[in-house]
Parts: sequence; structure tokens; C-alpha cells
Amino acid sequence: MNAPLSDDATEAGAVAAYLKQHPSFLSDYPELAAQLTVPREQGSVASLAAYQLQQLREKNAELEQRLAELGAIAADNERLMERVHALNVALLRANTLEVTTRTVMARLSEDFHTEQVRLLLFGSNADLPRSDWLRQVGGGAAELPELAELLERQEPISGRLAPDKLVRLFGDDAAAIRSAALMPLGDAGILAIGSHNPDRFQPGMGTLFLKMIAATVTAALARARDLA
Repeated sequence: MNAPLSDDATEAGAVAAYLKQHPSFLSDYPELAAQLTVPREQGSVASLAAYQLQQLREKNAELEQRLAELGAIAADNERLMERVHALNVALLRANTLEVTTRTVMARLSEDFHTEQVRLLLFGSNADLPRSDWLRQVGGGAAELPELAELLERQEPISGRLAPDKLVRLFGDDAAAIRSAALMPLGDAGILAIGSHNPDRFQPGMGTLFLKMIAATVTAALARARDLA
């Protein structure tokens, strides 16, 4: 007479029977397959061992891809930080309002590889150059109703802008601008960067570097006015 099966043996038999009836079970739960211990014998278990190995290879490949992406992001951020630092140093050397505005234009155009830069300054100053990239707004914020929300929030924005905002900022070049980043400069005005690439500036992109640039330019303009 056979001895009665233990509870463990009964449960193991039930599990084995269930797996036979549901051969795709491990495909539905790949994390379980990766945790199973497979005997070293040759035979039908070799396919399960191969499956586990493939799962581990795919996970490793996914992790390597993520690490590569993080590395690329870190490298991009490092380059941006270096450019922001260079902008800071250049603006510290500027000793007049004219030199300050020209430095902002030159650094953002050359170091940040931007197609269009616009600096809208509130007030009027006869010493500032007359140029497409610099516009003096004598009436201040009240003269820019299209940008009232931006000026009220004092937070950078990026993405694709409405035509009226583009025309106000970029004038005759507005038709070529596909995306832009706008940085309010407190009581000083607005700094705008425009790109011909629709994906250069996107609504979901981080604004940390835009805030840093805006803070640097705002402080440099205030310093230049104090020195005048």
C-alpha cells in the first residue's frame, strides 16, 4: 500500500499539473521564470534554461540602453552648464549696458547655436544700438498684451508659440520660427530664443537652464544700469 502524499507533494503535483495545462504561464509571468532554479541535466529543461538566459540578456540590454541614455543626458547637461558658466563670465566683464546686451546676443547665438535671439528691454536708452535683435519697449509690459501671461507668471516657457506672439517677438523673421523659448527678465524685459527646428524647444522640456540664463541676464542688466 502506497504511503499517503504529504501536503507539499500534493501542492507540487497540483502546480505541475497546472503548468502542463497552461504551457504559456511562464510567458505571461517572465519575472517568475527568471527566478526559477533549473537543473543542469540535458533534456527538455534546456528550453527553460535558454528562456531564462534570454530574459536575463534582454534585461541587461535594457539596463545598458538606459545607462547610455543617462550618460548622454549627463554629457548634454555638462555642456550646457559650461556654456552658462561662459555666459556668466562674459557678462561679468561687461561694463556698460551696450556691451552687456551685445554679449547676451553673441553668446546665445554662438555658444548655444540659436538661429534667432531677441532682447526686449523695457524703457528707452539712447546709448543702446539699433538692431533687429534688440528692441526697446518704452511703454513697458503694458505695450506687450500678447505676452501678459508670461510677464505675470515670470516663469520661462518653451514650445510652439501663437503667431501673434511670434510676430511681436521676432518681427519679419516670425514666419521661420518653429519653436521658441521665452525668459522673462523681471522688470527689465524679455529674452526670446527662436529656432527653425519645431522640436528644438518643447513644452515638456526642463526649464532649469532657462531660469539660470534668465537670472544671469537680469542681474547683468541691473548691474550695467547701476554702473551707468
